[in-house]
Amino acid sequence: MRINVQEYQSILEKSFSRAEAALLKQRPSQVAREIKDACDVVFASKTQAYREVLPGCLLIRITDMNKNIRLPYISLGASAFSGRSLDEKVINPLLQAKSVPCSRGPYLSVFRRKVKFDETTRPGLKDQLGYDAFLYMLEVVENEVDREVLITILDYILYRFVLLREQARVELIRLERVSLSQYKFLISGLLARSSGGFFPFVLVLAMVETIVQHFSMPWVIEFQGINVADKPSGAGGDIMVKEEGKILLTIEVTERSVDASRIQATFRHKIAATTIPDYVFLVHLERIGEEAKRQAEKYFTQGYDVNLVDIQE
Repeated sequence: MRINVQEYQSILEKSFSRAEAALLKQRPSQVAREIKDACDVVFASKTQAYREVLPGCLLIRITDMNKNIRLPYISLGASAFSGRSLDEKVINPLLQAKSVPCSRGPYLSVFRRKVKFDETTRPGLKDQLGYDAFLYMLEVVENEVDREVLITILDYILYRFVLLREQARVELIRLERVSLSQYKFLISGLLARSSGGFFPFVLVLAMVETIVQHFSMPWVIEFQGINVADKPSGAGGDIMVKEEGKILLTIEVTERSVDASRIQATFRHKIAATTIPDYVFLVHLERIGEEAKRQAEKYFTQGYDVNLVDIQE
């Protein structure tokens, strides 16, 4: 069987991106309770091979339902597939690139010598309960004919891999020096990732607090949680800079586009209502329309400091 590397890579990478986004939102793909229970056993097993072959089996089932996902060696028959080629060219490189704890390859350890994923392989394994849970997952996959359901299961399995990565102990090295180009690379990478507004907010807050500490400013920095509505909390924006209880600057950090109506609403309900002297939208300027920019300039000419600043700069 010829491995369609690009097709498999595309499906796997898109699924992994959805899995990472699901972890940030704490909303994994919805699958049956039995599948979750089986994954609990498989991902708790010391035999990494059980979980590492699952994505490949799902990819095969998603792309060609005529293949037998229990036959991972092409010598086992016309309906078999090459599990090792799929793992070495697609699965393992992605897991390595995403810093997911994994082995060198399941077909180099447990599943060698033309084994089949069935009961005949069970007697020679150390963790037989983990293997039973693995077989249950295969049974679910091979009985499913709806491609979208299979993709949902793949998303959930990759979510468990992402969760495994987050639970792993990672040694961090303190950098003694960071160049401007390295800062640019780091910040650009963080801002490019989908985080529900978390990374932009943390970067801006860190910048403001660093300025205050470095110059020993007599300012107090107040902020609220991500996606917390300003009105109920009484805040004028995401970050407020105060001195002796007086607001000096309010910052709204957003990944979403800002249109003219939003600027008008902000002016009415926050700036004019609470006499905020300086209000800054830290945004991706390429997402801001000309009408919104003209509205901000209009308020500025009327004596209100309403500014749109590119968050990257």
